[in-house]
Amino acid sequence: MFSRFLKVADNCPHCHEELHHQRADDAPPYFTVFIVGHIVIPLVLVIEKIWHPNMVWFIGATVIVTLMLTAFLMPRVKGAVVAMQWAMRMHGFDYAARDKSANAALDKAPPPPA
Repeated sequence: MFSRFLKVADNCPHCHEELHHQRADDAPPYFTVFIVGHIVIPLVLVIEKIWHPNMVWFIGATVIVTLMLTAFLMPRVKGAVVAMQWAMRMHGFDYAARDKSANAALDKAPPPPA
């Protein structure tokens, strides 16, 4: 689905669905921050409460874990946002349904009078 780390390919490599019109602009970073925050903050609070680690080590480890989680989750969240747009026929993904319904309506229409 991606041609680079976060660049959505123009077409799906499996089904050849056009993906160039997707609009997953700001939603994936917001959702990723939300998810990573809900994972990292409880871990930080529990580790600080139980072990009282050295702050230099603790801040370094927290930053590394946060960056790794963000890098891991961002493409998956962006793919989920694009998939949601496709499933809900948003932002240009409804063209195929429109074309099929227009063709069906033309097939059922009576011929014009001569």
